[in-house]
This record gives sequence, C-alpha cells and structure tokens, in this order.
Amino acid sequence: MGRRWIRWSHKRGMRSSLIGLVTFACVFLKLGLGLGPYSGENTPPMYGDYEAQRHWMEITVNLPFNEWYTYDPQYWGLDYPPLTAYVSWICGIVAHSINPSWVALDSSRGIETAGSKLFMRGSVIAFDTLVYVPALLLFSRMWFVTRSKRTQDLAFLHLMLHPALLLVDFGHFQYNSVMLGLMVMALNCFAIGYDLAGAFFFVLSLGFKQMALYYAPAVGSFLLAKCVLLGPKEGGRLFVRLGLITIATFTVLFIPWIPPFSSSTRAILVPISRIFPFARGLFEDKVANFWCASNIVMKWRKLAAQAILVKAAAVLTLLGFLPSVAVIGKVAWELKTLIPSEAEEGSKLDDKQPSNFSNTPILPLLPYALLNSSMSFFLFSFQVHEKTILLPLMPLILLFAGATPDSEVFQWGALGSNVAVFSMWPLLKKEGLALQYFALTLLWNRLIGYNPLKIMSTFYSMKSFVHVLSAGAYMAIIFLHLLEPIIIPPARYPDLFPVLNVLVSTPVFVCLWLWSIKCCIQVSWAVTGPSGAGAESIDRPRFSSIVSDTNERPSSFRAPISRGVVADRVRTISLGPAHGKRARRSSTHSVPGSTSALPSSVSIFRGNTTVNDRMPDS
Repeated sequence: MGRRWIRWSHKRGMRSSLIGLVTFACVFLKLGLGLGPYSGENTPPMYGDYEAQRHWMEITVNLPFNEWYTYDPQYWGLDYPPLTAYVSWICGIVAHSINPSWVALDSSRGIETAGSKLFMRGSVIAFDTLVYVPALLLFSRMWFVTRSKRTQDLAFLHLMLHPALLLVDFGHFQYNSVMLGLMVMALNCFAIGYDLAGAFFFVLSLGFKQMALYYAPAVGSFLLAKCVLLGPKEGGRLFVRLGLITIATFTVLFIPWIPPFSSSTRAILVPISRIFPFARGLFEDKVANFWCASNIVMKWRKLAAQAILVKAAAVLTLLGFLPSVAVIGKVAWELKTLIPSEAEEGSKLDDKQPSNFSNTPILPLLPYALLNSSMSFFLFSFQVHEKTILLPLMPLILLFAGATPDSEVFQWGALGSNVAVFSMWPLLKKEGLALQYFALTLLWNRLIGYNPLKIMSTFYSMKSFVHVLSAGAYMAIIFLHLLEPIIIPPARYPDLFPVLNVLVSTPVFVCLWLWSIKCCIQVSWAVTGPSGAGAESIDRPRFSSIVSDTNERPSSFRAPISRGVVADRVRTISLGPAHGKRARRSSTHSVPGSTSALPSSVSIFRGNTTVNDRMPDS
C-alpha cells in the first residue's frame, strides 16, 4: 500500500509536498492514539509512566537543581540522566505559564484534567517533531542518496509509521523518540564523516536516557577503528578530539552537580546512583530476554545472590556484543596493515571535508553492529524492561527501510518488528491499548506489503530459515491471541500468558542476535575478503580514487564510501541500495564470489556503474 501510494503521489506531481503530507498525517495519527488510555490512568496511588513524566516537570520547575534527584524518591523520583530533566524543566515552565495547577508541587499529583492531558500529549508530539522526524528525513536522504526519490520517500514513510514506537510514546506515554532521534542524528553525521558531531549527538542520546548505552560498544568500536584507519598522526588527533567533545558534553550536562556549582564533590554520585539502580533486582516484569525465559526453569534469584547476578549479566552482555566489536577491529586492522600510509594521504585531498571523511570503509558494518550490541544488552543485561526492545528495533528498522520485499533483510525486519510489538502485548493490554495494538500492527503490515497469513500458508515450502521461523512465530502469536480471551489462567499460574509470550518472543530475538553476527562477518568479507585473503589478491585502488569518486555529488549528500573487493573504484552502499533483478544484472561487474557471502543489504559495484534502483512499476 505504501509503495503504491508513493508511486501515485510522484506521478501526480506531489513529490515536493510528500514529506509534509506524511508528517502531517502522522501527527493526526499520534493525536488519535492520544485519545486512548495511557500508563496508570485512574490507578492511584502511583498512577504510571504518564504521572512520572508529569511529576518530573513538577519537581524541576519548583525545586533547585540539587534537589531534583533527591526529592521524595519513593514517588516517581527522577531516575533518568540530566537531559531528560532539562526537557522536563522546559515543559514545566511552559505548563506553569499556561496553568500553574498542572505542575503545582505535591498538590498536582495524579492530576488528570482534559487540559493537562492535552498538554502532556502535545509535548510528546512537539519533541518528536523537533528531533525524531528531522533525523529520519535526513537518514532517508543521506543513507539512500544513490537510490531513487521514491525509495527515499518510501523509507521515510516506513520509519515514520512503525507501530512499536507509536504505541509506546503516544499510547503508553514516554519520550523515547527523543533518545532515538539523537542516535539517528549521530548515524547521519557518521555517514558523511562528521565524527565529532556524531559523538556529540550520541552523548546527548546518552544524556537523555541511559539505555542508549546499548549502542555504546558499536559506536565506540566504530570511532576507534576510524582512528586506526587514519594512522598515528590523523588518528591520534581524531582520538583526542573525540575524547574532548565527549568529556565536554558530559560536563555541560552534569554541570549543576559538579563543583563549584555544587557544594559537595560527592554530589555527582547522587544522579549517577539514581540512573543505574542495581538495587532493583535482575528483572521486574516478564520480559522476552534470556533471564526471564530461563527463569521458568532456573529460578535465578533463588539460586544466586544479586551481586553475582549483576556480574553474570555483565559477562553475558560482554560476550554477546564482542563479535561485532571484534569484527570491526579486525577489519580496521587489516585495512591499515594493507594500506599503511594511504589513509593520511587520502584524507588531505578535499579540504572542504573533515579530515576523516574519506576513510569510511567500515561504515556498512555500523548498523549491524548496533543491532548486535543493543540486542545483546536486551537479552542479557541487568534490569531490562519490555519497552527497551525499541533500542535493538531501531537499527533493524533502519536496515529494513531500504530493503525490497524479496530480500533477507526485509524478512528479518518484518519478523523482528511484528514480534517486538507482540512482546509488548501484556503491557499494552494492561494499559487498555488493545485496539491500538491490533490496528497499528495491521496498518503497518499492509503498508509494507507483508502478509503473515501468506507466510504461514507456505510454511512447508522451506524457502529459508527466516521463512520457517516467521511461519512458526506467527502461528504461535495468532494461537495465543485466540486462546487468551477464552482460557482463564489457573490461580496457580496467574502469569500464564505473559510467560507464553516470553517463550514465543525470546527465540526470535536470539535468532535476530545471531543473524546480526552473521551479517557483521559477511559485510567484513565485502570490505577485506574472508580472513583478509581477498584483500591481498586484488589490486586495490588508492584512497584518492575513492575520494575523487565522491566529488560527483554535492558534499552534503554524498553516499557512504567503503573499500571493496573489486579491481577499479568501488562503492559499497549500506542498508540495501540495490537488490533483486538490478543487483543481479550488475553482478558481472563484481569480483566472482564477492557478493555471494553478502547479506542482501550490501552490494558492490565497479567503476562508474550508476545505482538508481527505481521501484518497479508492477
């Protein structure tokens, strides 16, 4: 449906107004979601996440900085980093100017007037429009610059209407789109070589919600690999600058709790202890991760002390994201060894670009590394909530946005998205968002042209592993949805259906985690060849030829560049720039066997081959 609508709009001369129409329609959809219930509505004494966000506006606008993290911590005490507090402060100032009773200290607790609800819902939409929407628009333009305008607009539409974030932020009520938007902006900066700006946006994402740490291993290894590729001189300079920008940004965010602005040198420990609440236990609700799924048999909290569980979670998380970090480091080291001095030479060819622009051979690895890292944290880390599936879902949907329906990335993206929404079903049902859950899930699958019933009907065709996994997962999901209204759980097992939800969702997430590792390895082969052998057997181009190839486009819209395994100039475009028939037609230009090991989201082209990949008319 989305593909046909984009094509219809383009043929009728609506290309220039299409982005505005999509954004406008999405705002109305978000307002429609806001008409439904929200977290904790009419449920005293704590109400829910809605009241938590409102209460933070209340305390930030009425109390000095040094009391923000200490005021009545038992009633929704502030437990997010300072940027969230500053956003709450700004919202509190606006709310106070409209109606002081909305944020009156203590007396406003649990307020649920129509005006207050409208303001709270409007604040989420406002920050989403200011941060998340521009980030997605830039992503669709920068990362898909070699694709047709239709494909870029379709990717933007898919990203804007993804149901998981819509349900959590505009139904359940939170501000996750701000954190995710800042992370996408960091990716946009990395794509065009502005690594300092990318590091700045990533720190802001961390400063808004500490869950952005899920991306830290991938981002950190990517930037460190860039420093290695640039060589001792340029790389050392970039490393120092990245360290300075990171320290400076964190310092500004935490400055009210740092002397001389704070009277105590230990004041900084107060927000940090609130941000990382290890005292809360291994998990609270039923979450589709390793700990909750295995707890059905192992009963972890009875078998081991909490300190041991914290360490075990840290070790498993480290082992989970180690493959992607190792692959990025291996690729950077091999490229630096094979081309010891050309990075510095190529980095000086274009004075209009940052010095590290030309050295982006590892860029196609970044989205898969982000998926591997964030999924590792979700599956194995300490104190995970069901809503944090949004973090691994973000890189998966970014990969999905540019894929064609016959590609492996499309199949994994659709499966991961549907199962992620299903994994939040117990939460959404409890909040009264069942109608919104079903409506948005059906709308998005119709929009992307994906039919789970068709997947189920072809279960025995055994087309691929992801096809069989999808069919089995959808059968289980539909069966549970049909069974839940009929069967009343026995008193001995009151959480029967949430546990069954975990047992269905967790294996899919584990497979996604393993798939991300496989893709990291495959993309690394595209860059260096398996074990670096392909890199040594081919006459590699100099960095200067790759940099000059980018001068064909305006500097602000240049495609991500990568070293490849072809004889002449190469361009590796990540996130699915060429698939299907067009990719197969171009196979004669690539090194034999070089694309066979690649995920369908990465293609390599030789020489001056133009990648347009227009959407088919049928």
